[in-house]
Amino acid sequence: MRIVHLCPLGKLVRTMSSTAGLRERKKTETRQAVHEAALRLTLEHGFDNVTVEAIADAANISRRTFSNYFAGKEDALLYGDEQNLRGLVQRVRDQPVGRTAWQALCGALDSHHAEIGDADRDLHLRTRLALQHPSLLARQLAGRHRLESELSHALAEREQPSGTSPEVITAVFLAALRVATQWWCAENETRTLRELTDRALDQIVHAFG
Repeated sequence: MRIVHLCPLGKLVRTMSSTAGLRERKKTETRQAVHEAALRLTLEHGFDNVTVEAIADAANISRRTFSNYFAGKEDALLYGDEQNLRGLVQRVRDQPVGRTAWQALCGALDSHHAEIGDADRDLHLRTRLALQHPSLLARQLAGRHRLESELSHALAEREQPSGTSPEVITAVFLAALRVATQWWCAENETRTLRELTDRALDQIVHAFG
């Protein structure tokens, strides 16, 4: 007679969860490897001279696998932007209850700078590339627009200035970040990104506060 050993349901669920977690971690690692390969090749050869095939080879994956993760080289290059914005959304959600929408945004940004610091060389490179290549800039703006709605939803339950929607607050805040980043990428700029971001946000507060 064959004896069948049944796995307890709780153990089975934990095993399935662990397997799913490992799978997602592997996907994240692959995306990051492709992103880093795209940045490295672009820095070495220029954006126009880099192909999807070259990025896939540098990341040790097939062209088909590349397509499972990114629609094109633009998306691979801008993956860091997406991660930064998704991280900002989560930091806003993690802000203490009782903070207003604007306070939550500023607190989330403080948390981001405390963790990442000002030496984000990849952000500097991505921004300068986007300003130089219209196709990359268009893709960058489209990606930020998609995530802008997530940030607005994260603010929806917090206190807003009278008559001001979370969508408007989000748009103004992200515009300040975009302008500060462009200042930071100027040829002779010596101030840190944090200093420039604070300057842009202060101007908004003085203008509309």
